[in-house]
Amino acid sequence: MTQNEASTLVLFGAKGNLARVKLIPGLFKLDLANKLHPNMKIVSVGRQEESHQDWLTNIQNIIRAKYGDKDLDASVLERFLNRNIYHANLPDDPEAFKKLSKRIIDEKLSQNLAFFLSVRPSDFANIIDDLAAAGMLDETNNWKRVLIEKPFGYDSQSAAELQTSIEKHLKETQIYRIDHYLGKFALQNILFTRFYNSFLEPIWNKHHIDHIQVTNHETLGVGDRTTFYNATGALRDMMQSHILQTLTLATMEKPTAFSPEDIRAEKIKLLNSIKQIPLDNFENNVFRAQYISGEIKNEGPVKGYLEELGEESLVETYAAVKLFIDNERWKDVPIYLRTAKRLHENATYISIKLKPQKIFNNEFSDNWIIISIQPKESIHIEMKTKVPGLDETKTRKIQLSGGIRMPEDETIDSYETLLLDLIEGNQSRFLHIDEVNAQWRLIDPIIEKWQDKNIPVHNYVAGSTDPIASKIIFENDDQFWRTSINIED
Repeated sequence: MTQNEASTLVLFGAKGNLARVKLIPGLFKLDLANKLHPNMKIVSVGRQEESHQDWLTNIQNIIRAKYGDKDLDASVLERFLNRNIYHANLPDDPEAFKKLSKRIIDEKLSQNLAFFLSVRPSDFANIIDDLAAAGMLDETNNWKRVLIEKPFGYDSQSAAELQTSIEKHLKETQIYRIDHYLGKFALQNILFTRFYNSFLEPIWNKHHIDHIQVTNHETLGVGDRTTFYNATGALRDMMQSHILQTLTLATMEKPTAFSPEDIRAEKIKLLNSIKQIPLDNFENNVFRAQYISGEIKNEGPVKGYLEELGEESLVETYAAVKLFIDNERWKDVPIYLRTAKRLHENATYISIKLKPQKIFNNEFSDNWIIISIQPKESIHIEMKTKVPGLDETKTRKIQLSGGIRMPEDETIDSYETLLLDLIEGNQSRFLHIDEVNAQWRLIDPIIEKWQDKNIPVHNYVAGSTDPIASKIIFENDDQFWRTSINIED
């Protein structure tokens, strides 16, 4: 369905890698799918002069590199090019933002303005200040929205300072904090899987679930991002954002309606019900490690983290945390979160272990439900059945697996979803400030505790499975790290 009102998307950082790889191709895909209003325009803002024709040539090259020439609809490409305007916001020009505002007015573009700040987090506040000074955030006659990329600070204090700086000019309903993971189809599908299937909801609680694991593993190392990563670490990079957000969708209560406001309200409620890590029993709840040299499948021998960094560091490339949710549904059910670089697999998934049931032959059931986010969107159930034959007690485990995506299904990139949400005003897949604060509230004490050099940083060989020592956080001896599943195409 085409949008019902015209708008203007103002893209800061238009010459950056994200714009080139994701945003411009994503906007073209939305146009191809007839999702954009006929009068919707895109103003790409850069820090250098460039002619209009050179910018259109640049866009054409981006589109052709992404989609090729064979199936490219020439009429849609022409329509998309006609939507685009390049504007140079020169960094040494004190009138730059007033000129940007005048350009939008002179071109008779819609004053419904969506600003996508694909820039360094340190630039967010200054750009918002300048937009406000130029009168571009006033909602008297038209809506104004601002999208900012994570990270939203690097701890509670910096997040609060960022919020203070931008809320001078913006209401919460105008702020779109993007976590691109929330645009992934498989993540969006978690709520539908839980609440649209009547056999799941009755068992989705402490009475039937032994524990839950949320996993994000990569075979990739830090690469050329050593400076960034050594100031961030696995906990800030993935746990504070993507993994906690995945957890909220897997454990939140059913919203009153599938509206942005109701979904956000339940997510916030869930995050605020998570107990703080007990600092007096820290090492049984939190684990960290670094990868050392090893071998990665299809890549060969690789260096260890400290070799890549070239100096000593306590920063973790593997983090595992045990949490408890203090509400009626999840009381005393352990939640295990883990993320790592240079492990044996590239995979993101949620593993739900059902409580074992003692059977008449003294065996115990071993049932799992696994929701795979990537690389393959799928749902996997493990259960026991009787082995055919004369032995009346012999059982075996069988696997019921299904890919969520069918060959004929439309493929949508997470940024395409989130761009459309921004333009349409759907905040359900963007973070409310209360979510940001709740997430930092959980992570800050861990980061602070890890400043203690007496807390060990364990090692694991690149390409290996989880460090054996990480099992210290498990509640019971029969719990173990669940590996992902593979479903054949």
